Amino acid sequence: MFSNNNHHGENNSIFTPEQVLENRGRVAIFIDGSNLFYAALQLGIEIDYTKLLCRLTAGSRLLRSFFYTGVDRTNEKQQGFLLWMRRNGYRVISKDLVQLPDGSKKANLDVEIAVDMMALVGSYDTAVLVSGDGDLAYAVDAVSYRGVRVEVVSLRSMTSDSLINVADRYIDLDSIKEDIQKTPRQGYTYRPLSGIGLVEEPEDKPSFEP
Repeated sequence: MFSNNNHHGENNSIFTPEQVLENRGRVAIFIDGSNLFYAALQLGIEIDYTKLLCRLTAGSRLLRSFFYTGVDRTNEKQQGFLLWMRRNGYRVISKDLVQLPDGSKKANLDVEIAVDMMALVGSYDTAVLVSGDGDLAYAVDAVSYRGVRVEVVSLRSMTSDSLINVADRYIDLDSIKEDIQKTPRQGYTYRPLSGIGLVEEPEDKPSFEP
């Protein structure tokens, strides 16, 4: 298996970009919601999740797109966002936030991401992992030995070298931010009174807050 471990996201692979896309086969997407949220903050953008799904799929056959996040059951805005995600192409995997001694709240979903990546091996050919967490490097290495090609998408300054080193392809979020950010006054609102779950514009689209 050939790897492209370039830390700067440059394409020095023996494959052309066109060949890479042709060889992706069936794609499964695994998004670390908290990691992506903080990466977007660093970039100063707000993610458009419809654009994100299109960009990560890039015309390939999509098996499923998983979005992993901690949840605060009392946060109505977040609940609205997750409802929108479920109705617009994402399988949401959530875990209740746990309050830490310093008063902050956190939920770690690394185990859930790793288990799902392993459990679905055989059903997909390429995994797109949106996370920079080095704790996932072992899982990425494990699925690669099972024949899966792994693409890691994250902000370079927030990405562990150990994760990049086991990926077949690394994409810096900074290099694709124009393709995945919201444009001014663009948004989607789920209107439950429509009865059939239509997505309508141009209300403010629910935003993600971990």
